[in-house]
Amino acid sequence: MAIKFLYAAYSDIGLIRKSNQDSGYASENLLVVADGMGGAAAGDIASSVTVAHLSLNDDVYPADDLLRRLRNSLQDAHEDLIMRTAVDSSLSGMGTTCVAILRSGNKLAMVHIGDSRAYLLRKEKLTQVTHDHTLVQYLVDRGKLTPEEARHHPKRNVIMRALGDSPEELELDESLREAKVGDRWLLCSDGLFGVVSEEMLQSTLSSYSDPDECAQHLVSLALAGGAPDNVTVIIADVVDTETADTLPQKPLIVGAACANPVQVQRNPASAAEKALSLLDNPSPALPTNPPKRPRRARIAALVGALLVLGGGSGAGYMWTQSQYFVAPAGEYVAIYKGIPQKVGPLHLSSLHTKTSLRLDSLSPVVQNRLQTPITRSSLPEAQTVVANLYKNMQDSPAAKPGGDK
Repeated sequence: MAIKFLYAAYSDIGLIRKSNQDSGYASENLLVVADGMGGAAAGDIASSVTVAHLSLNDDVYPADDLLRRLRNSLQDAHEDLIMRTAVDSSLSGMGTTCVAILRSGNKLAMVHIGDSRAYLLRKEKLTQVTHDHTLVQYLVDRGKLTPEEARHHPKRNVIMRALGDSPEELELDESLREAKVGDRWLLCSDGLFGVVSEEMLQSTLSSYSDPDECAQHLVSLALAGGAPDNVTVIIADVVDTETADTLPQKPLIVGAACANPVQVQRNPASAAEKALSLLDNPSPALPTNPPKRPRRARIAALVGALLVLGGGSGAGYMWTQSQYFVAPAGEYVAIYKGIPQKVGPLHLSSLHTKTSLRLDSLSPVVQNRLQTPITRSSLPEAQTVVANLYKNMQDSPAAKPGGDK
């Protein structure tokens, strides 16, 4: 029997918050909810970055590879957040919770950190699958609080584990499960379960057969209850592809990740395809999983890119030369003009400034992050990145800033 997810996703700012820091992603293979933390410290960026990294797994993989992929993506997101704070101190303190499910056939891999939750409705019985990583849950586990006391406790939003800009090792809950036709999964942020009771969740999940209508009604219940926080809801039904009368669905992106998409690198395609993509679309949205181009299309892409560089149409090349990026130059940090790509033997960048900032004066995480160029749309923005790297360098004899070389 072949199965898939039939899904719906919604995210609402709520009635109190000034911005939506939740992010969500739903497809036939992948479900993600991330609840950003930090207020002015860019929780929306934290949740968007996490969704962007996890979205790269939206494909079909062997079941025994699912957890590794989710684990590695969250580690990449964690390091990404650390690096973003290192180059922009205004982001200090940001973080996010996350719950994600990746499917392969009837096998489901789940990773979880923080207090975003996953519930399973099976045969009319609702079960909370995840276990909150919060202070009040810790006290409940040790008999210091009752579940009812925890629900109204003033410290109920204190998170004990999260993705963020702290260098501590991630502590993830991981599990493998079996998907059964008829199962209904609910992934949500605390903006839902913090307002709507578990009894009402079960009643609603059981009463609305259409995932879209069910998700909308759950958001409406949270709003009717005052919605003091952002509300994000994903409903995913496990259906038999041979008997379910459904049309193919596109991935859904909701919340901050939709409003402020973050670009992270996939496994590289050909140099020509990457260059052509950048030349034609300088502001890409959150990546999806495009089909592979046939060989003829790849050849056309190379020819097209070479024509751009050779003068057939100079606009694309001129755009690349208005960009800048920060990357290593030997043992030092440097600013380059252009984009970090090439088409065949032709490079689309040149060294602009080699600074006196040594790579070995930076933390290992920052050094590792610099292996992927930090792109910016102007020289002043690139210079700001370098200035922030100077501020965050380690105290060492090699870390003394001087004049640029």
